Amino acid sequence: MTRTLAVAEGVAWRVLRNVFKNPSLLVPSLVFPLFFFTAFAGGLAGISRAPGFDFPDGYTAFQFVFVLLQSAAFSGVFTGFGIARDFERGFAKRLLIAAPRRGGILLGYALAAIVRWALVAVLLTVVALAAGMEVGGNGVDLFGLYALALLVNVAGILWATGVAMRLRTMQAGPVMQFPVFITLFLAPVYVPLSLLTGWIKALATVNPATRFLEAGRSLLAGAPHEVALAFGAALGLGLLFALWALRGLRSAERAGAA
Repeated sequence: MTRTLAVAEGVAWRVLRNVFKNPSLLVPSLVFPLFFFTAFAGGLAGISRAPGFDFPDGYTAFQFVFVLLQSAAFSGVFTGFGIARDFERGFAKRLLIAAPRRGGILLGYALAAIVRWALVAVLLTVVALAAGMEVGGNGVDLFGLYALALLVNVAGILWATGVAMRLRTMQAGPVMQFPVFITLFLAPVYVPLSLLTGWIKALATVNPATRFLEAGRSLLAGAPHEVALAFGAALGLGLLFALWALRGLRSAERAGAA
């Protein structure tokens, strides 16, 4: 266990140093969520006047939850990019040879990704509050919101890690991004689920991202509902993708990366 933690710490520090020293790695993860928040919360604010739109804290808060969860998921995808880049440059292969506990490699990448997303979450929250976002929930509700977003972040990390470990090339980027993008944007992004119609509502109803959004928005508004279902879905995805990531690590070993 001690060796695993030592490997994880070393990997995490290396990743974070690279991220904070290289603006091309740090800036996109900070700018994209702010861009989406500004575009959606500002440019689409008129949607809040649509008949049946009944979110109590306004459209800024409504979109904040989506952008927070989106940033959590895509921070995980960016981690996969970093792993694939390390394989292309040969660092990951050397790391697999040198590490006494290879599970620590996955843990190290995950810890670095969580720290990286935490910075994004803080910045996004500050900007949203400065823009006048109303918050109806209490401290417990807000803790639940950020805990849910953290679980989404971990699920995204494990998904992208599994892909990167299997394909070991930056060309795997679309494979990491596309399922996450489609899952998020087939959820009730711009209006509540009750205002959707047709096939998009049918897909959104069974989409796990819908549960995350519904629960997150209810927590921010201080009227929690579907919270247990959302946490259960997030934990289930996390466990499934943990297995996916571990098997990806085994795939990298079998392919001769070790």
